[in-house]
Amino acid sequence: MSKLEAAFQLFDGYNRQDPRSLAWEGVNYPQEYFFAIKLYEWILKLDPNASEELLLASRSQHIGRWEIPRDSYADGRDAYLKWRKDLALHHAAIAAHLMQQTGYHVEQIERVNQIILKKRIKVDADVQTMENALCLVFLAYQYEDFKHQYEHDHDKIINILHRSLLKMDAHGHQFALKLPYSEEGLNLIIKAIPVADL
Repeated sequence: MSKLEAAFQLFDGYNRQDPRSLAWEGVNYPQEYFFAIKLYEWILKLDPNASEELLLASRSQHIGRWEIPRDSYADGRDAYLKWRKDLALHHAAIAAHLMQQTGYHVEQIERVNQIILKKRIKVDADVQTMENALCLVFLAYQYEDFKHQYEHDHDKIINILHRSLLKMDAHGHQFALKLPYSEEGLNLIIKAIPVADL
């Protein structure tokens, strides 16, 4: 077994501990395990020649996310941003620990952490690919359900789409526009595109 395969096994084993479940096409999955696999698949679609470090980051980007729940922080945007920052550091620490167990060098661990922490987005190609993939996972597997939560507030949905689309680049947008949305879901994305100045 290669180091990469060994690390994947450790990452997947960790994410299978997620007590939250997600049903997709009649099958229940531990939620974070499902999203890690889908993120990895999107990375390969976006970049078939993805670096080993990018592949490692894709399977550990949100590892252990359930261990720091949003409701353990106060309400409000400042608390939300603090939660997001603490989560990212948590993911990076777990990934580093598991990579050490499989014999990865410090330089590779640091590189994976740079991607997980999304440093130098729009400049670092691997970080941008990760951001594209994260947004595509949201659009492909969460957007339609999320949309129903705000079905009476289309402006809010368009604003959220606007922020997601702005994080992506033109390569990511090409994939985003080809996903199988509902008619209403696609219309909202089309409305968000001029707002995002694409």
